[in-house]
Amino acid sequence: MDDARAATTRRLPLPAILAFSAASLPLTAITVAVLVYLPPHMASHLHVGLSVIGAAWAIVRLLDVAIDPVLGLAMDATRTPIGRYRPWMMLGAPILMIAVLKLFMAPPGVTAGYLVLWLLVLYLGLSIVNLSHSAWGATIAADYHDRSRVFSVLAAVGVVGALVVLAIPILAGSIGLDEAGVAPAMGWFLLIVTPLAVALVTARTPDLVVREHAPRRFSARDYWRVLVNPHQLRLFFAQLALSLGPGWMSALYLFFFRDSRGFTVGQASSLLAVYIVAGVAGAPLTGRLAMRLGKHRTLMITTTAYALGLGTVLVVPKGQFLAAVPTMFWCGFMAAGFDLMIRAMLADVGDEIRLDQGKERTSLLYSLNSLAAKLSPAFAIGLTFPLLARLGYDAREGAVNTPAAIHGLEAAFLIGPTAFVLLGGACLVGWRLDARRHAEIRAELDARDARLAEASDIEHIAAGPGIAALGDRDGEIGAGRGQG
Repeated sequence: MDDARAATTRRLPLPAILAFSAASLPLTAITVAVLVYLPPHMASHLHVGLSVIGAAWAIVRLLDVAIDPVLGLAMDATRTPIGRYRPWMMLGAPILMIAVLKLFMAPPGVTAGYLVLWLLVLYLGLSIVNLSHSAWGATIAADYHDRSRVFSVLAAVGVVGALVVLAIPILAGSIGLDEAGVAPAMGWFLLIVTPLAVALVTARTPDLVVREHAPRRFSARDYWRVLVNPHQLRLFFAQLALSLGPGWMSALYLFFFRDSRGFTVGQASSLLAVYIVAGVAGAPLTGRLAMRLGKHRTLMITTTAYALGLGTVLVVPKGQFLAAVPTMFWCGFMAAGFDLMIRAMLADVGDEIRLDQGKERTSLLYSLNSLAAKLSPAFAIGLTFPLLARLGYDAREGAVNTPAAIHGLEAAFLIGPTAFVLLGGACLVGWRLDARRHAEIRAELDARDARLAEASDIEHIAAGPGIAALGDRDGEIGAGRGQG
């Protein structure tokens, strides 16, 4: 393929990528626990109304959207003795842990104010850790295809965290937990793994900062140019749609598989485990396919295949676990590539903008992407839960729902995810920042960085012990790869 031949062959060693990927484990685990299990837990066991839960999530996500661009600008401007992204990850971890404690160990009958407060704290911590991790990942790999590889490993490692979360309800009976004890058990797992993962990343990954080619003074015009960059806008709307589709499905997942398809919570969790396990194969194979076809083409293929596969879920006989496995595996395999492809493509856009502006805007780019991802759950939970209430669906444990309410649940579960996932793929039609164009951009950036290196203008900050582990074959990472 022409696109594949345009790329360079520089590759990061797998051990270095795996160490950096450790943060994906708690981040993915928290995402699954908060979207799939926490809202139903509050509705079924803490006696919080569906409308209250939906309103709390919607309010928090809408208040939260302004945080990420501010964090992105702050991260791009950060220059400390220990690096640009390392201090942010160290700050975000304890914030995240406090919120997990307050939400997953919440007492029955919590108020809307309690939910809003601690959801805000949770999403602040998630924003800090997730944004710093994503932007950091864009700087440790400069090559078009190596970025597909790095972000596919991040996605695969994240699956491990999700599987542990899913194993808790599956094994609940054998370890003496009732359904009400599942969410607190997830919370304890998150409290243990989060500091360990962040410590590994911050100890083993180099955090290099390159002096900018333009004055550091903040310019509102430059900020606007990032916002309206055509490639950034496409990825923003693609992320919005591709987060809303699966997020919509996640919000209704337990209700749908329990009350429409006749599965127990344990069986539904096992099927969700199949969906997520499929990502272990789907993420790296999607990355390999992207190295042959290009990221945008790969994303269009996987979104189409996902939508077609999801449509078969109603064909599966009710309560037949094995019959449901192929559909769940297919959808999970295809969905594994959504986020990783967009994150890898954002790194390419970051290079394009740095060449244009002479300034590092990677964190800002990822903050805009995160903003899109945050809006989606706000709509998913904020719309679907009140919708179910209007349709007469009763989420309380042991409730008996009418056929009309179940039919409405089925329609909501299928129509929303299918439409939004197809829309996300359509956003990439006509994409032009492919491997060939990116290779041209990297060549110009490397040449400019080399001129600065010769003039002693490149600054290396806080390389850390991980720099040796990277085993860079091209010499200095900052100078030879134009890291920013």
